[in-house]
Amino acid sequence: MADYQPRLDDIQFVLHNVLHAPERIAALAPYSEVDADLINQILEESGKFIAEQIAPLNPVGDHVGAQWKDGQVTMPPGFKDAYQAFWQAGWASLCTATEDGGQGLPAVLESVLYEWLSAANHGWTMAPGLLHGAYECIKHYASPSLQETYLSKVGTGEWLATMCLTEPHAGSDLGLARTKATPQADGRYALNGTKIFISGGEHDLTDNIVHLVLARLPDAPPGPKGLSLFLVPKFYPNGERSAVHCDRIEEKMGLHGSPTCVMRFDDAIAEIIGEPGKGLNAMFVMMNAARLHVAMQGIGLLDAAWQKADAYAQERRQMRAPAGKDANAKSAAEADFIIEHPAIQRILNTQRAWIDGGRVLAYQTAVELDRIKHADKDAAAKSQRWCALVTPVMKAAFTHQAFHGGSDCLQVLGGHGYVREWGIEQIVRDARVAMIYEGTNEIQAIDLLVRKVMADGGQSLNQLLDDMQTETGQVSAQATQLRQLTQSILTAAQQDPSVGHRVADDYLRATALVLLQWAWHRIDAQLHQQPADITSRWQPASKAFQQWILPEFAMRSHIIETQCQAA
Repeated sequence: MADYQPRLDDIQFVLHNVLHAPERIAALAPYSEVDADLINQILEESGKFIAEQIAPLNPVGDHVGAQWKDGQVTMPPGFKDAYQAFWQAGWASLCTATEDGGQGLPAVLESVLYEWLSAANHGWTMAPGLLHGAYECIKHYASPSLQETYLSKVGTGEWLATMCLTEPHAGSDLGLARTKATPQADGRYALNGTKIFISGGEHDLTDNIVHLVLARLPDAPPGPKGLSLFLVPKFYPNGERSAVHCDRIEEKMGLHGSPTCVMRFDDAIAEIIGEPGKGLNAMFVMMNAARLHVAMQGIGLLDAAWQKADAYAQERRQMRAPAGKDANAKSAAEADFIIEHPAIQRILNTQRAWIDGGRVLAYQTAVELDRIKHADKDAAAKSQRWCALVTPVMKAAFTHQAFHGGSDCLQVLGGHGYVREWGIEQIVRDARVAMIYEGTNEIQAIDLLVRKVMADGGQSLNQLLDDMQTETGQVSAQATQLRQLTQSILTAAQQDPSVGHRVADDYLRATALVLLQWAWHRIDAQLHQQPADITSRWQPASKAFQQWILPEFAMRSHIIETQCQAA
């Protein structure tokens, strides 16, 4: 079955017609010369690069995988050449500042790029996936001398980076980390400890790897406030190799093309980033960037699964489809293409609704990220509110849908979906990890409800809903009910403080559905102005959202209310 193909026309409709992104971006001073033509040109060229050089490597990445031997990792055939072409062509540095060797372009272009890359070859894309976050972390927190050595190398993608957080005894609870940092006479530190689940901890794609490592100083207090952040490269500027060792790579369910490493730091000499004891402050710059990228992985992987299911349904003949109430009687004895069956249409249109609505939310978030940096104070505060509340929803909801919706797409292929040659089973396997890393989806839900919504009595959420209502000019019954659910939780938590944790997953799903409803209001408003060939592309997904997706809101509401009443 054919490799993934980026479809620029779908992206253009969302960016230009639905979000009016070029005009909003050009209103920001650094991007005054970024217009629709430039956006289209960049996306067209990136789509060609991905289709020609990245997507064809997806099967070999899965079948051959990354190989470990004696502490060295060899990447699958073709991966290194593709990565060298990627960064040298400037794709790794779209949003890097020009003074750091980048192109200084808006964040939405990087969002589309990584959505397409993840769809085309998730395993390969894991390598550059942390570059943006590592670059921002070094730029905002590292010393001038560290920036001079590492900032442009990471910002352009010439060197890749890792995020070394997790330890064997400590998964999501970083406060349990034991890796030690011992001060040295020259002002540097010796790191000792083991980190696990380190994506790209060792590989042969680049000449150097920059490790950002959470560790604890000797006098540090217990818990997360005692952690500091350190930088240790694979090779120091003088060419000496550091005492950072890859002890093995994990045998995983999916993502075989990405080495997930166990990394041992054995008196590895490092330099501190930021202030002692404030490592998480610096690291979360990287984490927040990574969480939006993971949301893009979810959208991209679901689109990849949909493409395979749709192509198969267009060609596969099976039993006759039941005629609809308005259909003419059929006389032909030949079996129909399964795309004509209502059950298949429901699957395909439902996943299409998630993809299309998700793109509206994701690209809106990317625009808001640039507004935080470059808009006036009031506009930036509004954008910050959007990103703070929407990012955990995006990460959790769309990685969940990539796996479960991807499994539904596999169902379209029947038995062929379950065998390797059709490629869709790989997508399902690869997608599963996105629900786990960069903060599990349960953590995202708790972050949304407990740490953000409940923390300010629902004020930020209510203001976000007000902003969304202003955008569409419509009062949503579901949005009104979400406000009521928030108040119910706040009231119940006074009697039972655990209620927020119990209903967090349901609350995040309910919020995701309200956000998707807003996105589809934006899409539907534009369809009235489009020719028939455009409306015929988008209307089945719009109908599927109303019929098959939005009704979940009532179920989630009932669960939340029941738990609140029992508190």
